[in-house]
Formats: sequence, structure tokens, C-alpha cells
Amino acid sequence: MQSHFYAYMARMKFVRRWNLRRNTLAENDQEHSLQVAMIAHALAVIRKKRYGGTVDLEKLMLLAVYHEAPEVITGDVATPIKYFNPGIKDAFKDIERIAAEKLLSYLPQDLQDAYGPLLIQDESTPEWRLMKAADRICAYLKCVEEESYGNNEFTSAKESILSSIKGLGVPETEDFLREFAPSFALPLDALN
Repeated sequence: MQSHFYAYMARMKFVRRWNLRRNTLAENDQEHSLQVAMIAHALAVIRKKRYGGTVDLEKLMLLAVYHEAPEVITGDVATPIKYFNPGIKDAFKDIERIAAEKLLSYLPQDLQDAYGPLLIQDESTPEWRLMKAADRICAYLKCVEEESYGNNEFTSAKESILSSIKGLGVPETEDFLREFAPSFALPLDALN
């Protein structure tokens, strides 16, 4: 049987993010997912080294890789729309779940159990919480970068996202933001 699953996953590069804001540098879901995976890994290392905690690193990485997968069907819905009110938020959660189930159906039956938890993610796990923290950090870093290019289109989003990160109650995020985030506002020559 022919499977369309990875053909759909390859289309993550066509899903543009931040589509209601003027972008200096466009970003797509494939690029974003790689950055989320890298930062999630950093948060896991910080958790282990500084806070004595652990997570299932393989699960964390895979959640990061696939966290935007349903958007190959739904597209990226801008945050102001998605969270406009509780009814719309709930409706989009349902739409995303339906899209995830459709993607899962594109896999051969014997592989679906391995991919189900990656496409329909359990938001109660510590791995999901750390991945979500990394996802929010990536959004914040996008805002920092855009501001550093002179684009004030992201200023209000940056403050809102920073507040949401602090509200997650994930101490590793404070370490990451303090130690790594300021560099994202610097030009290449200043990084040397």
C-alpha cells in the first residue's frame, strides 16, 4: 500500500508562520520545528544538570518534530484568531485533532500506534510541557530577531509571549532566556 504520510510531512516547508504580521525574514513550520527540537533539548539538559530532573529525551524530541504536523492540513492559524474567544479556541482544537487523525490514517496500519502519540499529543506529560515551553521560546526569539532588524511589528507579541512563558512555571525557561536569548538580538560580528 502506498502511504502519503511523509509527502505531507515534507509540505511543512510550505506552511508559513506569522502570516498576519509583516516579516523581515519568513519562517516555515519545518524550520520552526527544528528550532523547537534544539531548544527543547537544551531545556532538558538544563533540567537534568541544574534541577536534577529528567524527561524521556526521545519522546521530547519527537514531540517537537511533529508538534506542528496537523498544520500541513489546516495551515497556520494566527494566534489572535485561534484564541479570539473560548469557542473559537475549542473549535480549532477539534480541527487540529481531526487533521492529526487524518494524517495518522495516511500511515500503514501497523505503524499507526507508533505515530499516534506524536500526532495526537498528550498535553499532561512533562515532555509535552517542556516542548511547549520550547515552542513559546521560539516564538519569543522570532520577535527578538524581528525587532533587531528594525521591525516593530512584533513588539507587542514579544511582551505577550514573554508573559506566557513566565506563566508556564518551567524554571528552565528562565535560565535559557537569561543565558541564550540576548544573543538573538546581535548581528553576526557581535557573536564572535
